[in-house]
Amino acid sequence: MRSAVAAAAGLLAASLHAGPLTAQARDTSRAAPPPVSAATQKHIKPVDALWRSLLIPGWGQAATGRNMAGAAFAVWEGVTIMMTARAVQEKHYMEETGSANVASKDQQIQDWVVLLIFNHLFAAAEAYVAAHLMDFPKELQIRAGPGGAGIGVTLPAP
Repeated sequence: MRSAVAAAAGLLAASLHAGPLTAQARDTSRAAPPPVSAATQKHIKPVDALWRSLLIPGWGQAATGRNMAGAAFAVWEGVTIMMTARAVQEKHYMEETGSANVASKDQQIQDWVVLLIFNHLFAAAEAYVAAHLMDFPKELQIRAGPGGAGIGVTLPAP
């Protein structure tokens, strides 16, 4: 018991001579700027977002502040383009070697082209909807209540 009290007294004395603790030191570093909220973002017209994503999938999403969604559309666009090009090269090789599977390779090329077109159209439609929903309150919450589920929105004070 005496050794525990002596150890505690020693730690207390050492901390008094060590100076201020780092957790108590004043933070003089500059704070990072707050993240851009939907209220401070530049509002884009839904038709403009649609046309941007039709031109380059993901551009409309990036313009509405949804960078991850935009990156996903852009990456998938690249994958479908590369896989289409690869399937075309494989088809040419199969034709040169006289393979009997040229028809199945044609089907594979068509499948990749359909995915490419679908990605373009879906990215445009998603950007159009995202631009419409930019002003939608992010504070929307769904809560379980005594009689079931409920929806609540916190509105800013006037």
